[in-house]
Amino acid sequence: MRYIKSFLIFSFVAVSITLFGQIPKAGVPNQRKESPFTAIKNRTWWKEAIVYQIYPRSFKDSNGDGIGDLNGIISKLDYIKSLGIDVVWLNPIFSSPNDDNGYDISDYRNIMKEFGTMDDFDRLLKGLHQRNIKLVLDMVLNHSSDEHDWFKQSRSSRTSPYRDYYHWWTAEKGKPTPRYSFFDVNSNAWKYDQITDSYYLHYFSEKQPDLNWENHKLRNEIYDMMKFWLDKGIDGLRMDAFQYVSKDTLWKKYPDGYEKDIIKYYGMGPNLHSYLREMNDSVTGKYNVMTVAEGAGSTLADAHSLVDEDRKELNMAYHFEVMDIGNDPKGYNLPDLKKVFTKWDSSFANKGWLAIFLANHDVPRMVSKYGNDSPAFRETSSKLLSTLIMTMRGTPFYFNGDELGMSNIRFDKIEDFRDIATLNAYKNVLAKGEDLNAFMNKEKFISRDNTRTPFQWDASENAGFTTGQPWIKVNPNYKEVNAQREERDPNSVLAYFKKVVALRKSSPALIYGSYKIYDIDHPQVYCYLRSQGNEKILVILNFSNHNVNYPIDKGINTSLSKLVLSNYKTAEIKDHKIDLLPWQSVVYKIN
Repeated sequence: MRYIKSFLIFSFVAVSITLFGQIPKAGVPNQRKESPFTAIKNRTWWKEAIVYQIYPRSFKDSNGDGIGDLNGIISKLDYIKSLGIDVVWLNPIFSSPNDDNGYDISDYRNIMKEFGTMDDFDRLLKGLHQRNIKLVLDMVLNHSSDEHDWFKQSRSSRTSPYRDYYHWWTAEKGKPTPRYSFFDVNSNAWKYDQITDSYYLHYFSEKQPDLNWENHKLRNEIYDMMKFWLDKGIDGLRMDAFQYVSKDTLWKKYPDGYEKDIIKYYGMGPNLHSYLREMNDSVTGKYNVMTVAEGAGSTLADAHSLVDEDRKELNMAYHFEVMDIGNDPKGYNLPDLKKVFTKWDSSFANKGWLAIFLANHDVPRMVSKYGNDSPAFRETSSKLLSTLIMTMRGTPFYFNGDELGMSNIRFDKIEDFRDIATLNAYKNVLAKGEDLNAFMNKEKFISRDNTRTPFQWDASENAGFTTGQPWIKVNPNYKEVNAQREERDPNSVLAYFKKVVALRKSSPALIYGSYKIYDIDHPQVYCYLRSQGNEKILVILNFSNHNVNYPIDKGINTSLSKLVLSNYKTAEIKDHKIDLLPWQSVVYKIN
């Protein structure tokens, strides 16, 4: 039986041993041993990085207008540094009328007024770099705002030099071939524009017209814009909806119901790879930066074609298959989750690289979707999910607030929602006379606004996010769940997050090592072994509200195991079995 008298001290010692090979003795100079990463070949900074995603609008407001801003982020740089992360990914900060919270850009070379100025951005970038934290910007390259000057010029005349910067269909040709829109009230991606008696394409909101990547002048404009930011010193690009940029410009008719398999028809268009190679040759290949496109096609082969090193296109695949699990408020089957992670890891074991995540700005809160956000299990299940992300192969992407165990707000009234996807879907349900109660119950759980509520800094009014009226309501649990309270508690979700981050950064096996899963069909336990050279890390996770007696008869000599992390104070292996408490996570180092 292994009992941790002081878990905080134990974790520090365990990580110190891994990092330095020994505990320094009093009066003896610390002779630091060779780094455990020395033997790793082809090391890359973005493979070893931990990415922390910040939703600027909801992170910290510095001027009392109720909207988070760059100066607010600057004021919290020491907090961000304390997490141990390596990279900050910012959701779009560019000029925008905010039809879709910044994903409708009106000026790619300017800062959104609510967020601040270019001087503020420069200070933010400098402050991050001074703390050895890199910055990745979110580039929205499939579409712009309809208030972008390119589109204003494009819609002004059929003979405008900017006409072909977007996709137009003249009315004399009749109605355009139907295309589905994600955010349109009527799901129609063609919007009639009276000025030139034509329709323009918008896969998303009607205020987000799709850019025409077939036009080399448009592509060169985008490449020049990317260079503008890279020359400022940013460290990476996350390219929003990029798998959609190459269109079928013959506009052939798709079969009925194609929108249910939309990536198959919209993603990985005919010229996508040529665009990416051109982008690499013109821009990204000339900088030591991380590149990741939102989405990875509809097959494993699609994903490899985007990120395998010999392709010279992108660095890592950011796939969404795991996001399709857990969308039912009634819950999900753990084997389904395990099989998705295992399938992708197996495919990328020897070539290519993955992003690992369970949450972002487009999905519900991690603990509400994959864990249990009830008072009894919110903390332990939050810690377990952080353990999963930080012990899988791939670059972890972690959404702000999840390190506190922030949970879904579950709005009751449509007036509380701010997300265009929910608001337009609500109008669609009204127009069709569908069940509004069923719709609202689903949106309480699945709406993107659940992750967009203000960051919970402390127990003061508005969770310390703003002195004004927040642009969206604060989760009422902020007095119990907030950074200030958790920073004082050595057993908090935040304290645990820092420990698991430190463990990952000290372990070649957790970053580069092989992955072997056990009992893939077990309904409650996720167990896997990470190995690199002589280092072996065993991870056991109980995804249930119940105690589980789990057999560890896997050919692993558990008698030589050392507990390096657990979200409970105890974890006992006896007779090749372990008694797991509800939502318990344990990490063992096998000697």
